[in-house]
Parts: sequence; C-alpha cells; structure tokens
Amino acid sequence: MFHAPVSSRIPGGSDLSLLLDQLSHCCSRPRYAFMLLTLIADVTKADGSAGPEVRVGKGLIPLRDWLCDALTPMGHRDPRRMALVERVREELRKEERLSGESAADEALVQEEVRGRVRASGKTNLSRAVTELVKAGLLKRHYQGYRVDHLNRGAQRQAVYTLIGRARVLIGAPATPRRTVAPPRQGDLFAH
Repeated sequence: MFHAPVSSRIPGGSDLSLLLDQLSHCCSRPRYAFMLLTLIADVTKADGSAGPEVRVGKGLIPLRDWLCDALTPMGHRDPRRMALVERVREELRKEERLSGESAADEALVQEEVRGRVRASGKTNLSRAVTELVKAGLLKRHYQGYRVDHLNRGAQRQAVYTLIGRARVLIGAPATPRRTVAPPRQGDLFAH
C-alpha cells in the first residue's frame, strides 16, 4: 500500500525513467497505465487537464470513449478478441441479422464488437485510472450538467488532470519550481 520513495530506487534517473519506475511499482498493468497517461497527455490543455470531451474530426466525443477507442487496436491480434469476433458473428447469424452481403455483414459484426470492446475497455480504464489517482499521477473529477463534482452521474463526464511525475509527459516539471526574487536594496529581512 505504501511505497518507498521512487528516487531511492533509481538514483539520478531522468523524470521519465522515474515515472516508469513509479508505474512499475504502483500499477498492476504498468505498460497499459503508461499508454493511458501518454494518450491523456496528447489531448491536455495548458493546465494539464483533459476532457470532458475530445474533438474527433468535426465532432466531440467523451474522453473515456476516445481513450477506449484509442487503446482498442492494441488487442486486435489477441486470441480472445478473435474469439469475440467469431462469437458475435455466430450470435448475429442465430438472430438472423446478417443479410448475406459480406461487406455489410462484416461492418455489422465489427460495430457490435466495437461496442462490446468499448464497454469492457471502460472497466479496464477505470481500474487503471484508480491506480494512477492513488499513485498521485492523475487527478479525476467529473464535469457537466450544473456543477462539477468528484463523483460521476447526473450527465457529468470525466476530466483527468496530470499531476506529479506524470506532468513530464506534457513537458512540465513534476513539481512547480518557485522562483524567489532577489532582495532589493532597502528591503528588511527578519533573521
């Protein structure tokens, strides 16, 4: 539950190597978590936040849907995904929803598979985000109808903000550096 300070494991490491080390110790799927952070970094605003919607072409889609769709190609050769495609094809055949036209049937199968993969992808995404929040790499809140809130519901959509070491992915320092102005002549200081 409590992890040793990351800096003790990689002495003199770069910010990115320290981030990778932290992910390897706090996430059950560190590569997935890193891909997720990288995708979030790709669509962040200047303050490091992403969401609640992402522009795709001329439209907007919810951030979580966009993240799931962006991560979907990673599993296209997975035997479970191939089995899902065959299972969906068989279900549609039994329901007599296939027309016999191969292009139209394949489009229908792929659309159904995409919906199922997106649903399960949201579960994986939520688990990874929860780990990243606990690790201090991501802040999550929900924005939408009427008021922002820490809990989802009431037509609110997720907003993720990169914090801590994850800010290295957007070119920002992990901890904001304070600059102290040098004293001006005539200023009095308490010693």
